[in-house]
Order: sequence, then C-alpha cells, then structure tokens
Amino acid sequence: MIHLSKTAATEVKRLKSKYRNPNALFRLGVELSGCSGLSYTMAFDDGQAPGDAVCESEGVQVAIDPQHLKYLNELTLDYSEDLMGGGFRYHNPNAAQSCSCGNSFSARE
Repeated sequence: MIHLSKTAATEVKRLKSKYRNPNALFRLGVELSGCSGLSYTMAFDDGQAPGDAVCESEGVQVAIDPQHLKYLNELTLDYSEDLMGGGFRYHNPNAAQSCSCGNSFSARE
C-alpha cells in the first residue's frame, strides 16, 4: 500500500494535531493537473468513504480513493527540511516521469 518515512509520519502527526478532528484520516490522492499530467493531493478527512483503501504506516492511517490506488500503490512519502526549502517528497514506482518539483507525474500505462 502506502509507506511513510518516520519523518513524514512525524510531520503528518504534527499537522493533524492542529486539525479539528483528532480521529481524522490522512487522505492521499491525485488530480489532473501539473506539468506532467497528474498532481498529488493530501488532506485530512473526517471519515472513510465507501470503497476506500485504508492502510496504516508509522502510526498514521492513510485513506485512498480506489480509483487513485493504481497511481499511488507502493508510494513512499518522505519529508525533509533543508536550506533550499523542505516539504513532502514522493517516491512513486508508478510514475513514468516526474516534473522537476516532484509534485506532478505521468503514470505508467
């Protein structure tokens, strides 16, 4: 399913602590946009939708719409901070190509 590095899980938990619902799920998805065709989306969701794939990684429950799973299965989400700017980094084995910023990709057929 989805894998979170320890640093990504720590950051998701930090952000979730500021969200109004402490039982919210961390939702990953994709949308049609970006320079490579598909962009990653992240949000907190108050509930599981019918058919959602839900997994747990590093103590974080991750929900994925079943239509997005083919693009995100086995994705590893990392987080880092550095002098040039930090943020989440996606390591996606389903990406045929990624843009230079790493936030959008084209999928393998």
